[in-house]
Amino acid sequence: MADAHPPTHSDDERRLAELGYKQELRRTWSGFSNFAISFSIISILAGCFTTFAQAWNNGGPIAISWGWPLISAFIMVIGLCMSELVSAFPTAGGIYWWAAKLGGARAGFYTGWLNLIGLVAVTASVVYACAGFMSITLGLFFAGWSSVLGGDALLQTFALFIALMVVVALLNIFSSHLLAVVNNISAYWHVFGSAAVVLVVLLTAKEYQTPAFVFTERINNSGFSDSTYWWYVLPLGFLLTQYTITGFDASAHLSEETQGAALTAARGIWQSIFYSAIGGWILLLSFLFVAKDTKFINDPANGYGAGQVTAVFASALPAAMFKVVMLISTVGQVFCAIACMTSTSRMLFAFSRDRAVPGSQLWSKVNSKTHVPVNAVLVSSIVAVLITLPALYKSPAGIPVAFYAVVSIAVIGLYLAFLIPIYLRLKAGENFRPGPWTLGRHYKWMCTVAVAEIAIISVYFCLPFVPSAVPFTENFTWYDVNYAPILAGGVLLAITVWWYASARRWFTGPIRTIDAPPAEEGSAPAAKPLA
Repeated sequence: MADAHPPTHSDDERRLAELGYKQELRRTWSGFSNFAISFSIISILAGCFTTFAQAWNNGGPIAISWGWPLISAFIMVIGLCMSELVSAFPTAGGIYWWAAKLGGARAGFYTGWLNLIGLVAVTASVVYACAGFMSITLGLFFAGWSSVLGGDALLQTFALFIALMVVVALLNIFSSHLLAVVNNISAYWHVFGSAAVVLVVLLTAKEYQTPAFVFTERINNSGFSDSTYWWYVLPLGFLLTQYTITGFDASAHLSEETQGAALTAARGIWQSIFYSAIGGWILLLSFLFVAKDTKFINDPANGYGAGQVTAVFASALPAAMFKVVMLISTVGQVFCAIACMTSTSRMLFAFSRDRAVPGSQLWSKVNSKTHVPVNAVLVSSIVAVLITLPALYKSPAGIPVAFYAVVSIAVIGLYLAFLIPIYLRLKAGENFRPGPWTLGRHYKWMCTVAVAEIAIISVYFCLPFVPSAVPFTENFTWYDVNYAPILAGGVLLAITVWWYASARRWFTGPIRTIDAPPAEEGSAPAAKPLA
């Protein structure tokens, strides 16, 4: 979509004032930078590698070759619905602000907390997964790495996790402009890095699989009965896609730092999904076409998770090319981690600005020199480390259940947060006042599809990943339990108790930080229908 009169800084600040806020964050991000942060958080160089095993073991090749484009299409619909919302309300609060505007203070309160929890979890999972990949990569380049910390892989990964979290935090407290530059570089790294991986994998592989294997082969390494394959095992494999293509709400959270946000943030959301869906599918298909030695890939000795995708490369590629692929992916994951922290800190800043978080005065404070919410970055880092502590416990089944639980929490928290304002927009119908980017009449079926898909996946990703996690069975063990529903349910219960016991008396929704004529609030630029 094109705008005959591109917005200026004054237009952005005027619209932000109409929504109730003064310009505190520095508006130095271009439309490309806004796209780049969501594209970096989606990061096909991260999700496609770190959760490949989830789809491989729960469904096999068809969970990837068919599951990826199928789930991507649903996520695209969700993203288009969110693009319309950010165009109408381009604020750093993003998701919760839309919910509060359309459904009142309670809707905003619940949405904000779900969104914040999801963002912290996705930051934790990305940094932890990156640490795991970095540990493997270091082992390829430095023979002595395997003996560090007594050769304990869990301790090695967690130590790298802490170190990476410190680096990510430091890079996020320097300046907003630096982060924009880093994310621009990240976007190019993901585009050209992914292309390089595909070429290396396909051109240097020793053997290749047939199209029949890639598009029809089924694998069930879950431990559950084959009779549950289509309705239980395969949907668990879809976590690969649903987790990888998430975090695109970053374009909304960075809208107060983006020029022409009512249009560019909307484009940032749907374009990051679209290009990631295409690039990710090509990347994953290249993995499947060279996954010839299935016996080696399925060998428990390789470990579950990162060990399986690296087994694909180790068995298919020359040693030098294996190192190249791992290095490209690891660097991409570092970029992804930096972008995740940026989005999380901006959400915490905005939610604290409206006094919804304990200690809000600290987290909403913006550094006068760097124009960055430094305290929000620091506390986000600490909480991300705390919720990942269960990863120090090794599952008897050899499966990184703690990692997949954090992944599930991220997916459930973020997508439930997306569901609430999308549902409220559907409910608002013609009373909704769109911005310059709108779905037009298509909002009805798109919002309905989006709400239904999110509801279904939220149930599936709370279910056990392995038979030993099913309660009241002979082999049940707490080590293998998917604690995502426990944590998510506990958080929802805590939010509910907090709301009715206290918050409903003082949280009234977004708080204005600037005076503006009441008549202007809720106004929006003239709408241009999508079709």
